[in-house]
Amino acid sequence: MIPTYKPFSQKTISIFCFILLISTSIQAQEKESDFWNHVRFGGGIGLSFGNEFFSGTLAPSALYDINPYVSVGLGLNGTYSSRKYYHKSTIFGGSVIGIFNPIPQLQISTEFEQLNVNRDWDSRWGIADENYWYPALFLGAGFRAQNVTVGMRFDVLYNSEKSIYAQSWMPFVRVYF
Repeated sequence: MIPTYKPFSQKTISIFCFILLISTSIQAQEKESDFWNHVRFGGGIGLSFGNEFFSGTLAPSALYDINPYVSVGLGLNGTYSSRKYYHKSTIFGGSVIGIFNPIPQLQISTEFEQLNVNRDWDSRWGIADENYWYPALFLGAGFRAQNVTVGMRFDVLYNSEKSIYAQSWMPFVRVYF
């Protein structure tokens, strides 16, 4: 007797597709959860005030640990500052960071930051308002203990006329969880 070919029923095909969809979804969730296991969040908060002066900064960031030695990440930066009878500034931008830990206690970093600076000068000074983009390229090194790194970084693109920073050398503290 010659076997006869019976096509799959619509119910069988539907069950097969459902099982395939569920297994693909489970695999995607496993990969997604693995991705987030390598992500650390951190950033900085700054607050400074004095005699008729105020400055506040919020700078969240995230790192992805490629392996125990190398991490890459993105950051945002928003700052507002004002000095009565002098100026008001808003600064917004972002950064890309690369971190290398040759040993657990040593962190070497490079960070490119691009900021939009908007300075509104008090008319009494006779200085024209400014709106420009300012790039910074930081090379840094620091001592790392668990989630905290303390170190020094240098802006190789530093321009004393345009930079929002007082000088090219800056200490830093990084905290990532």
